[in-house]
Amino acid sequence: MFFIFSNMTNTSRNIVPPIGRFIDPLTDFGFKKIFGSEPNKDLLIAFLNELFKGNKVVKDLVYNPQENSGPARYYRKTIFDLTCTGADGETFIIEMQRAEQQFFIDRAVFYTAGKLYEQGPKGKKDWDYRLKEVYLIAVMDFNFNGTLPGKYLHRVRLAEKETGQTFYNKLGFIFLELPNFNIGEKDIKTDLERWLYVLRNMSKFQKIPVILHKRIFQKLFHISEVANLKKEEYMLYERALMDKWDAYAVKKTAREKLAKAMEEGIAKAMEKGMEKGIEKGIEKGIEKGIEKGIEKGAAQKSYEVVKKLLSAGRFTITEIADFAGVSENFVRNAKKKR
Repeated sequence: MFFIFSNMTNTSRNIVPPIGRFIDPLTDFGFKKIFGSEPNKDLLIAFLNELFKGNKVVKDLVYNPQENSGPARYYRKTIFDLTCTGADGETFIIEMQRAEQQFFIDRAVFYTAGKLYEQGPKGKKDWDYRLKEVYLIAVMDFNFNGTLPGKYLHRVRLAEKETGQTFYNKLGFIFLELPNFNIGEKDIKTDLERWLYVLRNMSKFQKIPVILHKRIFQKLFHISEVANLKKEEYMLYERALMDKWDAYAVKKTAREKLAKAMEEGIAKAMEKGMEKGIEKGIEKGIEKGIEKGIEKGAAQKSYEVVKKLLSAGRFTITEIADFAGVSENFVRNAKKKR
């Protein structure tokens, strides 16, 4: 099984960011529009096969429900961006992660390993512990701490330390640090580099670059034309862009406040020998505030989108959940509150 996780006005300059010709694949809507539907699964298969580089060949995929239960009933349910089952029963988790998270790797290992746990039989049944493969593919719009410049691809597996030989091949991770992908159009040589170039830059394109005139990329650009979106899709895309801009604005404001606070307090902190403690305390407090604010704002925006779609009266609960990127229970609760 494989796992894939209204324009906004700039408050400082009163400028509305433009919506380009092609959708931004690094928004929730854009990512799922490109990779998350049955008619377009050939795009996801092609992308995964480039990532696995022959070590794993993905022949076919079946999309699974997005809601995932933890290995114990008291764990909070999580929503992955995409979860798919391969032709041989493998699980693929594909997740697009925009915001930096302090324990992102811990979270990735916890939920991915949980997919191994879920394979155990329920009730009293004989079982020999034979497991199907589980992979996490994380597309990240931020960097790990300490990553070398230009290092954008991490393929992670359990291996024997001294020899590097694979110890266990049924649990794997692929992390993509998109901010570190800085290969220009003229220097691109492989299809994997083409995919990453598209993910990083597609929303800025006004025409299809020559290096992307392959059939698979032609299809990608066709379904990504903003002009081809239905009215409801356009509204959802606009909301997704707003979420992305909001997150950027919050992060930028927090950084600016942190810088100002450090400037004002640095002299006093140095006198008292507390410079390190103040810097850490300010950063930790601001980061906690950002996380809580983003989570609360995202939930409210999702609720507003669901209300609009419910009011239209033309969509099922399943369709609304898929459009808005929320669980069906979320839609039902929103319906009760109307």
